[in-house]
Parts: sequence; structure tokens; C-alpha cells
Amino acid sequence: MSRTGIFKDRRFINHRPGRFHPESPKRLETIYAMLEEPEMADLFQEIPVRRAKKEELCWVHSPDYVDKVAETDGKDHVALDPDTTTSAGSYEAALLAVGGLCEAISLVITGELDNAFALVRPPGHHAEQDRAMGFCLFNNVAVGARYAQQKHDIERILVIDWDLHHGNGTQHSFEEDPSILYFSTHQYPYYPGTGAFQELGKGKGQGFTVNVPLSVGHGDGEYVGIFEKILNPIATQFNPDLILISAGFDIYEGDPLGGMRVTPEGFAGLMRSVMDFADGCCDGKIVVTLEGGYELGGLRDSVKTVLKELAGISKAPVQEILARADMSRVESSVRGVFEHHARFWKDLII
Repeated sequence: MSRTGIFKDRRFINHRPGRFHPESPKRLETIYAMLEEPEMADLFQEIPVRRAKKEELCWVHSPDYVDKVAETDGKDHVALDPDTTTSAGSYEAALLAVGGLCEAISLVITGELDNAFALVRPPGHHAEQDRAMGFCLFNNVAVGARYAQQKHDIERILVIDWDLHHGNGTQHSFEEDPSILYFSTHQYPYYPGTGAFQELGKGKGQGFTVNVPLSVGHGDGEYVGIFEKILNPIATQFNPDLILISAGFDIYEGDPLGGMRVTPEGFAGLMRSVMDFADGCCDGKIVVTLEGGYELGGLRDSVKTVLKELAGISKAPVQEILARADMSRVESSVRGVFEHHARFWKDLII
């Protein structure tokens, strides 16, 4: 078994964006209950709790924006954008989400853990430098990446985003930076409207943003095929020192906000695909953070399969899952990425 850490805290439940809001406290209540089941209890090391510091947040966000979110602390209801509202406990939850992820990253980098999963909310990948967006307050994974570089001198970081929605905030944080490779699969055209093939980075960062926009209906085999045939060769050439994953479970087959067909086995296959190349490039140093996922049963079961892969309890049959793919869909994605990225990534082939 691997030494797998989890970060969780009951104070995340105090972020209450609204009675009928899909980003509900029930998401974490369901996951935390799963962790108490007999087959899961006592398998994971709990990661210490801490709040993010303003200095850390300002590696990604503007000081004025951090102050704006801080001003919501203790207030019952503040609307920061049409989809993103806060409650009295939201600011504290957002600080804990970033701080806990950074703590997980530290423990993995120093070798105290092999890998980790930060089970947090609010999610983060839509949050921009100066505004909240898409249920997100602070960009957890973006701050985590900068933390790894600033505090641990990590040179190259791969950020993988398999959420249903494109991580506009994460892309914009790094699109001019060749030290951080951002790879995203997402339903397109769909909220937030970004993430086309031709969005491939700017300046010195050209080629280090890899978007794979997808039509509705992609399932286990297609997703695993995209990871095996696009992400694997690019990541191997990039050779990251650390891998961070924005894990959105809204690509689950029954998610109310989505149109994809990924099952818990498919999520296990994605995790195993990443773990297979991570062993060769960064000694398996992977830290996962929770993004979307709104069908509670699917969220619970899919998080469980990912955790079991991380811990080495199970090993998903990647090639068997791939064999069930609609290869025409996979090949369409490969062609789209190849057209825009072949000049950057010599190992990427059609």
C-alpha cells in the first residue's frame, strides 16, 4: 500500500452558497461518511489543518480581491457573481481549502506521504486573479502550484484538470509560464466558454496549455484513451517534478450539470493512467484536489475508486477500459491536439 494522505475538515460544511445551490455541503458530508465505512476506515493519513496566508493567496490573486473575499467573513449572504455566493463560514472554508492543499503538497514533496487527496470545498479552478466565478472563491490548485515552487523550489509542475468545465482561472494563471503545464479535458462549448484547441499559451508559455475540448457523451474508454494517447506522451516529455490534479466528478454519467458518461471504473482508470507515468517522472508525487461533482452517489463512489487507486488497494485495468473506447472520438481529439501542438511535443503522434 502507498502512504496516502487525505485532508478534510468539518468546517467546509459551513460554506453554504444557498439552499438549492448544486455546490452543497452534502457533497462533502457524503464523501466523509464514505471514509468511515469499514473498508475505508483507517487506511489514510490525515493531513494537518491550516489556513492559507494572504501572502500565499497573492501569488495568484490580487490583494484587493483577497480583501474583498475577506470582507464576506461572518456575513450571511454575499453574491460575488451570479453563480457564486458566500455565507458566514465561506471565507474560513476557502482559506482552509487552500491551506490544506498546500500542506498536502508539502508532505508529498518531502516524502512523508506518497500521494494525497484534498477533500475540500469551495472548489477553485474557475477563480480568476481578481474575481470569483463558477462556485469558486480562491484558485486552490493554482495557489498550490505556486506554493510548491516558492516554498519547495519545484521546477516543473503538471496540472491536470478532468472537471466537466474548463478551468479558465487556472489556465490564465499559468498561460505565459513554461514551468507549469496545464492539461484540461472539458465539455465544449460549455460554461465558461473557454478551452478551445487553439488556446495553447502565450509568449514563452506557448505549448504549455493543452486543451482537449469534448462534445457530450464521452465515457470511460474515450477519457482513458485521451489520457493514454495525448497526456501520457506530452507529460513524459515535459517530465514534471510534481503532478497536481483538479478532480471534477461532474463528468460522471448521471451528473445533473453534465453530459458525459464516466463511471467509477472510468475514474479509477484515469487515476491509474496518471499514476503509471508519474512513477517514471516524479516518483509518483501526485496531489489531487476536489473540484466539481454534483450527483451524490456517483461522487461518493468515484472518489472512493480514486482513493483506492492512490492507496494501491486496487489497480484499474487501463488497457481493458481503453479497448471499450469509441476510437473515432479519441482520434478526433488526438488530431485536434496534434494540429496545434505537434511543433511543441515531438512524442505526440497521430
